[in-house]
Amino acid sequence: MLSQKTIDIVKSTVPALQAHGKTITTTFYKRMFEAHPELLNIFNHVNQKQGRQQTALANTVLAAAQYIDNLEAIVPVVVQIAHKHRGLGIKPEHYPIVGEFLLKAIKEVLGDAATDEIINAWSEAYDAIAQAFIDVEKGMYNEAERQENGWSGFKEFTVAKKVVESKVITSFYLKPSDGMGVPQFLPGQYITVKVKIPGETFILNRQYSLSCAPGHDYYRISVKREADREPNGKVSNYLHDYLNEGDKIEISAPAGIFTLNTEEKAPIVLLSGGVGLTPMVSMLETLANQDSKRDVTFVHAARNEEFHALRDEVLSHIRKLDNGHVYFGYEKPIDESGSHHFEGYLTKQYLEHIVNKKSVCYICGPVPFLQNVVQMLTEIGVKEENIRYEFFGPAVDLNVHAVKQ
Repeated sequence: MLSQKTIDIVKSTVPALQAHGKTITTTFYKRMFEAHPELLNIFNHVNQKQGRQQTALANTVLAAAQYIDNLEAIVPVVVQIAHKHRGLGIKPEHYPIVGEFLLKAIKEVLGDAATDEIINAWSEAYDAIAQAFIDVEKGMYNEAERQENGWSGFKEFTVAKKVVESKVITSFYLKPSDGMGVPQFLPGQYITVKVKIPGETFILNRQYSLSCAPGHDYYRISVKREADREPNGKVSNYLHDYLNEGDKIEISAPAGIFTLNTEEKAPIVLLSGGVGLTPMVSMLETLANQDSKRDVTFVHAARNEEFHALRDEVLSHIRKLDNGHVYFGYEKPIDESGSHHFEGYLTKQYLEHIVNKKSVCYICGPVPFLQNVVQMLTEIGVKEENIRYEFFGPAVDLNVHAVKQ
C-alpha cells in the first residue's frame, strides 16, 4: 500500500505531467534505447518515429498519477496494455529498466522541480504500478500456455496459403509447423508477428488482427501494404514481397480485449475503414457460424473498388444471417454506377438512416475515421457504453466521450 504522503506527492505532479508528459516520455525512450539497444528487438520502431508510442505512454503515466489513490480505475487500461505486452514478450525483468529510465527522464526534463522527494515518491508509485502489470501479464502468459494447443512466447508457423485480396491487402493463412492444432481465440483479437528482415539490425514485431472466425485449423491475417507513408511499412512490405507459401514465421498466441460479446442480444453494427475491416470480418463470420438471430449491420468504407478487400466473403456471411444488412462505400468510386451504397465519406445523416440507436457498435480503422464515426454515433444517440473501438497501434486520445472496449 502506498502511503498518503506518496499519493499526495504523485498527485501534485499532475500539472507538470500535463505540460511536459510527451517530452518526458520522448526523453525516456531515447535514453533507454541508448543504454539498452537490445530492447529495440521488442518495440515498434515506426510508432517511435511517429511519436505515437511516446504519446500513449505519456497518457498512461498521467492517468496513473491522476488515479494513484484508486488504481482500480485504470484496470481496463492496464489490461489492454498487458495484452500487447504479452503479445510482444515483455517480461518482469524489463520493468526495472523502464522504471530506472522513466525516473531519470522526469529528473532530466523537470530539473530542479523534480526534488528528491518527488523522485522517491514516483519510484515507490512506479513499483506498485509495475507490479500490477507483472501480475496481470503472468496470468495471461499462463493462460496462453495452458489452453489446448497453447504456448507461451513465440511459436513457428508455416504459410499454408497466400491470397491477394485487394490492391494493398494480402491474406496469409498460417498453420503450426509442428502439425498441432491452433488454440481458440475471441473474434477481434490479434497476433504478434516476429520477423528478421535481411539488412535490418533488429528483430521487428507487428500486431495484426485475425481476419477469420475461430474454429479453423489455421489463423489468417490480412495485411495492408504500408507503402504510401513515411516511414514505409518495413514489415508489411516484407510480408507482401518475400513471405510465400511454405515459408516459416514466428507468431504469438492471440491477444486483445476488443472482442465480440456473443452473449448480448441487441442489434450490432460493425463499422470499418480500410484495413480496419479485418477484426470485423472475424466477428461477422462468427455471428454467421452461430446462426445469430441478432440484427447485424456491416458498414465498410474504402478508397475505391480496387482497395476493397474480402468483399465477396462479407456478402457470403451476410447471406447466412436472417437479419443481415451490408453497406459498402467508396471515397472515389471507379464505377459510379457500381454496387456500392454510398460515395465519399460516411456522414451523420447516413449513419442515422442505417443505425438503430439501441445498437452495440464496433468500430475499427484509421484514427481520423474513428474520431469522426465515434463522434457521429454519439450525436445520433448511441449510448457511450455501446460504442466500442480498436486502435491499430498505440492508443491515442480521440477527444470524444466514448468507451473503449
